[in-house]
Amino acid sequence: MIKIGGATLGSHDTAIEDIVALQRQGKSVVVVHGGGKLITEWLEKQGISSRFIQGERVTDEATLEVATSVLAGLVNKEIVAAINGLGGRAVGISGVDGALIEGEIREKEKGYVGVVVKVNTAILEALLESGFVPVIAPIGLNSFDMKADEPPTLNYNADVVAGEIAATGAERLIFLTDVAGVSDRSGKLLPRLLPDEAEALVASGVASGGMVPKINACLRALSNTSTTCIIDGRQPHALLKEIEGKGSGTTIGAASQK
Repeated sequence: MIKIGGATLGSHDTAIEDIVALQRQGKSVVVVHGGGKLITEWLEKQGISSRFIQGERVTDEATLEVATSVLAGLVNKEIVAAINGLGGRAVGISGVDGALIEGEIREKEKGYVGVVVKVNTAILEALLESGFVPVIAPIGLNSFDMKADEPPTLNYNADVVAGEIAATGAERLIFLTDVAGVSDRSGKLLPRLLPDEAEALVASGVASGGMVPKINACLRALSNTSTTCIIDGRQPHALLKEIEGKGSGTTIGAASQK
């Protein structure tokens, strides 16, 4: 399970090359992507300002329309086209397809932002068995306790989606980010964290902003995943190096991990 963000979509980046290489090696790869910066840009074009609560975009009806268009449309197809263009085999979907992500609204102040309740992996299994890399946009269903005036789809945090899907049984969860990894209060990279150490960084505020959902997603995935890590996706072939055990980011997991 690989989560890539906007920082991994530049022409200088090798994430797409690495994904294709892993597929050619016969590995089953699932990709979840974000696209927050592009959503903000498109909202600005329409004169809509962005507001965030606890790192999550407050999503009204207009924002949901833009987020769906950008995530499930522009960003998703850009990644799929890039993988296929390099000789890989990818299919772009969202959490709506195959009812992959089902959830509900729990924090009204965030608007149409979903909390994942259920993950249905049948569509992922079908795509993987057919030799495709599923590329997932974090738009999912509004499946539980939906009010009459609510939309059938919701905006989900991509980091959370990656963690929830990984928790269904992925071998590992890798976040490709635009930072070196998780750092301590002085800014020094922490190469390895036990789960309780990672929790303490979040609780103390040392880990903040966008790093919080990534750490929480890693902790969630560890319920059924052997390895989780947060690495700098801007480094050449960072993904392949991590798979080969030569990564330089932060690994979160049990003490017995190597």
